[in-house]
Amino acid sequence: MQDLEELYKLVLGRKSNPKKGSYTDYLFTKGLDKILKKVGEESTEVVVAAKNPDRNELIYETADLLYHLMVLLVEQGVSYDEIKKELAGREGLMSKTKDRPEIKDL
Repeated sequence: MQDLEELYKLVLGRKSNPKKGSYTDYLFTKGLDKILKKVGEESTEVVVAAKNPDRNELIYETADLLYHLMVLLVEQGVSYDEIKKELAGREGLMSKTKDRPEIKDL
C-alpha cells in the first residue's frame, strides 16, 4: 500500500530521473499549464464521482487527483514536508468562520 509521502517521493524521483515514455515524464515535459489542466479535470471528476452511487468511482478519481496534485507540488518546488507542516499548524484550531456573525435570515 502506498501513502501520499511515498507517492510524492516517487514523483520527485521521476522529475530528477525521468523515465522516458512514462505519463509522469509526459506531464513534466508539457509543463505547468498541462499539469494545472489535469488537476482541474481530476477535481471535477472527483466532484462528479461523489454525486454518483458507485463509491469505487470516487476512490479511483480521488487517487487520480492526489497523483496530479503531487505532480503539481513537485513542479512548483513545494515539498511534502511543507504541506505536512501547514496541516500540523492547523491542528486543533477552530474554523476561521468563528468570527463571522451567525446567519439568521437568508
